Amino acid sequence: MGAVSPTARVCQGHVARAIAAATGSRPLAAAPLSGGCIAEVCKVALADGGACVAKLAPPGEAALALEGWMLDYLRTHSDLPTPAVLHAEDELLVIEFIENTGAPGSEAQRHAADLLAALHGVTAPRFGLERDTLIGPLPQPNPQTERWLDFFREQRLLAMGRRALDAGRLPSASFATLERLCGRLERYIDEPPAASLIHGDLWGGNVLVRDGRIAGFIDPALYYADPEIELAFSTLFNTFGEDFFARYREHRPLAPGFFELRRDLYNLYPLLVHSVLFGAHYTGAVESILARYV
Repeated sequence: MGAVSPTARVCQGHVARAIAAATGSRPLAAAPLSGGCIAEVCKVALADGGACVAKLAPPGEAALALEGWMLDYLRTHSDLPTPAVLHAEDELLVIEFIENTGAPGSEAQRHAADLLAALHGVTAPRFGLERDTLIGPLPQPNPQTERWLDFFREQRLLAMGRRALDAGRLPSASFATLERLCGRLERYIDEPPAASLIHGDLWGGNVLVRDGRIAGFIDPALYYADPEIELAFSTLFNTFGEDFFARYREHRPLAPGFFELRRDLYNLYPLLVHSVLFGAHYTGAVESILARYV
C-alpha cells in the first residue's frame, strides 16, 4: 500500500482524534492549502460546519510545536492578529482558519503599517530571543545579545552565510566577501535605540487579507531586532509599498538612508535564506549586493 496522503490523514487515527479534541468537532474532509514549506498544510472541514487549519509533518522532519509557540508568543506579547493555536506538537499543528481573499491593497497596506508599527513598539533589553526559532525549515539562532550589530553580524549574516557555503549554494570567494562586509557594518548601520519584536518572515504569503483589511499574520520567525530588517524584507517580494511606508512613518519615522543604503544590506539575510533553500538565482542576488558594498 502507498503512503496515506496528508489530506486523508486528518480524518484518521491520532491526527483525527487530536483535531477533534482541539476543536470539539470531528474532521470530515481536508483540502490542501499553499504554504507548505516545512509541512503539508490543509484546510479541515469540521462536522459542526466550522473549519480549522492543520499542518502535518513526517516524524522527525519538522518542529511544528515551535511554530505554535511563536504564534502564541505574538498573541501574548503584542496585538498583532494571528490565528489561535488549538493544538501544537512537532508533527501536528492545528490553528484557527482565517479566510484570505487576496493581496493587500492600499487600505490593507495602511492597516498593516498600523499593526506592524505597534508590534515594533514592543521592546526587550537585548536582541535575539529566549529560545532559538526557525525561518522556514532553517534553524535561526537567537542568543540574547547586547548590541544589534554583533547579533546581525554573527547570528544572521555569518550564520546563514556559512549554511549557504556548506550547502554548496554560496561560493567560498563570495563568503569571504561577506566576511569582509561583516567587518565594516558600522560604516552603514547605527545601533537602533531599542530591540523591537518583529514577525521575522514578512512576505505576502504570510499576510492574510479579508474585506480590504489585514485579517492575520502567519508563519512567524520572530525575535527582537532592528525593525528596519523587517521593513526591508517587506519590500523584497513587493509585499508592501508606498501606502504602507507613508502610514508607517506617521507612527515611527525612518532614519535617513534606509531605502538608499540599509535596505539592501538587511535583505542579505532573507536572500541568503532563499539561496540555501532554492539556489542559484538568489545566490546571484546576494553577490550583487555584496559587490555594491565591498
